[in-house]
Order: sequence, then structure tokens, then C-alpha cells
Amino acid sequence: MVESGQLPPGQKLAKGWPVSHYGPVPKFRPERWTLQVFGATASGEKYSWTFDEVSALPGITIVTDMHCASGPSTTDHEFYGVPAKTVLELAPPAPDVTHVMAWAEYGYSANLRLADFATDRTLLAMHHDGEPLTVEHGFPLRLVVPHLYGYKGPKWLRGIEYMTADRRGFWEERGYHNIADPWKEQRHSYQEDSP
Repeated sequence: MVESGQLPPGQKLAKGWPVSHYGPVPKFRPERWTLQVFGATASGEKYSWTFDEVSALPGITIVTDMHCASGPSTTDHEFYGVPAKTVLELAPPAPDVTHVMAWAEYGYSANLRLADFATDRTLLAMHHDGEPLTVEHGFPLRLVVPHLYGYKGPKWLRGIEYMTADRRGFWEERGYHNIADPWKEQRHSYQEDSP
């Protein structure tokens, strides 16, 4: 059991692993599924991998807590998947890339600073607690960014776009904070510093 002092401010411990997402749960079609990296790549090319190719990449396991901007937190999630750093090595960004946009099914998106995407613990997760992700929790692939609120880690990940300037994603366009650090309670866009 995690003591309340170990949770970010304003968070409450939730039981289990609540399902939260916007829109319908997509159907996985392995013959049509790819993960793409595009935008400002160093080579100018677009990269694409099938699910089998992504699954064959070297993986790591992390244990992390997850925090929803609406208040609930869940603890001790074990995720296995491909480190985001591996994607950056296989598909290098151009030198002037500052941000990435994570694209998911149905056009859902979440923007991240490149530094947040490139941490040692940011993961393109395929397994949770030793089992493949359930479809409700993002199978076949979800982005896990442990140090940010959950909306920065889309389920049903399909693409990573390299960007040379920031651009808001789905929830960020709808009033959520652009950075999303739970330890600083960066929940809403009105909390952002003025330019």
C-alpha cells in the first residue's frame, strides 16, 4: 500500500486499474497495423514497422505509478516494451527537433517535449504485469511516460511525429496543461506560464 505522501499533490489512490479513454476501442487488424515515425527525421524519410517487427525489438521492464489529471492514481504497474530511446536510435530526429507528437487510433494525439520522450523510462508498452495489454488498456501498443499525467501516454499508439516547434495535442487543445507534470499539479492550460 502506498502512503498518501508518496502520491503527487491532489491525487487519490484508486483501486484496480480504471479504464479511461475518449472514443471507441479500436479493433486490432495485424495485417494493416504499422507504427510509423515521420516528420523532421534526420534522413527526411518516413519509418514504418509491423507489429511483429516492433515486438522483435529489444525490450525493457519498468515499474511505475500512473496518475490521471482528474485525480486518481494507481501504483506498481509493471510494463514491458520498447524504450522510446530505441525509436530515436532507429529513426533519428533532425538536430532541430524539440517536440514529438504521439499519434493514436482515430487521430488522437499527445504532444511531448523531446526530452520527456527520450527519458530512460519512457516506453512503447506491449505488456502489463507479464501479460499482453488488454485492448481496453491500449493493446497492441501504448506510450507510457511515467513522470507525466496519463493523457501524455496515448493508448493504441500508431505514430511518432518529430516536430521542430511545439503543437498542442488532443487534450492540450481542450484546456489541459501542455507539460503535465503531476508533481507540480500541471493539470490545466490556465496554469501555464505566460509567454
